[in-house]
Amino acid sequence: MIREGLTLILSSNPDFTVIGAAEDGDKALQMIERESPDVVLMDLKMPIMDGIQATASIKRRYPQVKVLVLTTHSDDEWLFDAIRSGANGYLLKDAPSEDLFKAIRATLAGDTPVDPKMTRKLFDYVANNIPLPQARILEQLNSRELEILRLIARGFSNGAIAEKVHLSDGTVRNYISTIFTKLEVTDRTQAALLALRYGLVQVGEL
Repeated sequence: MIREGLTLILSSNPDFTVIGAAEDGDKALQMIERESPDVVLMDLKMPIMDGIQATASIKRRYPQVKVLVLTTHSDDEWLFDAIRSGANGYLLKDAPSEDLFKAIRATLAGDTPVDPKMTRKLFDYVANNIPLPQARILEQLNSRELEILRLIARGFSNGAIAEKVHLSDGTVRNYISTIFTKLEVTDRTQAALLALRYGLVQVGEL
């Protein structure tokens, strides 16, 4: 019923085309291989293969596919596990449909939308951990890469970063790819968390 309802809601918006709905993570992977979607709305608690396992598999096998978690679970553990698995965003199912539309667009644009109800938990978790020495991360990234990483952590999109640092969108994408490689992360959420962890940005800046 939930899948059917979501299909109707999304199909009512001309920006989106629903190309399939799967009842578990295993079927979702099979469907992704056939259909090559841009964005996957991922539940977390599912039979056979849960959303955490499915997200990790998707990001490993189809890194170009964006995964937006859409769940009822507001527990810290689910949020952090989703981030570790490579999720590009995290939204609760009680969000209004317009917020869902905005989150899908933001995910597709390379941003990392997080439900406001979860944002405080995420920031509290990071803030309560003592920042690590910056030497390691400073040794890996040059000044331009550090500047772009800080903007990623503050939620700037690629286009906004390009405007801020006076570079083309393509050059910014190349910088971000290099940053991900150097930091051994796969997405903006993980990079932003590292920036927070190493004290490159403060919670108040976000």
